[in-house]
Amino acid sequence: MQTITPFLWFDGKVEEAMTFYISIFKGSKVENVSRMGGPDAPVMSATFELLGQRFHALNAGPQFSFTPAISFFISVETQEEVDYYWTRLSAGGGEEQCGWVKDQFGLSWQVIPEALGRLMGDPDQEKAGRVVQAMLGMKKIDVAGLQKAYDGQ
Repeated sequence: MQTITPFLWFDGKVEEAMTFYISIFKGSKVENVSRMGGPDAPVMSATFELLGQRFHALNAGPQFSFTPAISFFISVETQEEVDYYWTRLSAGGGEEQCGWVKDQFGLSWQVIPEALGRLMGDPDQEKAGRVVQAMLGMKKIDVAGLQKAYDGQ
């Protein structure tokens, strides 16, 4: 049972955000939607699940906004997965350094291939250092580029 659930504060865009995220993460679902009145009224709060992770969201107004101090880390295996999440999450948002992307709602995500941690964690500090330097020069992580840096190419 999940005991810690991210709670996201939106300024009137809960339904739009939930629909956006569910369209990206396969196997996602809406668990609950509460509206401010009848069935056609705006959404007040919602609970949804992305890749098995539950999220709560609230339409609460403009008092607070997202910052990169909190982000969601997506661990992927392949460059194709990196490209998939990167393209979809950055649409209407922005690309950041080192695998970070900001979505159209201002929420930060990290799209990180498993290879990054493995190569950076190599006991050979010279190889690991080359990988870190390569990563620092990237926005979207390029797995082949990391491997080339690791190999000294």
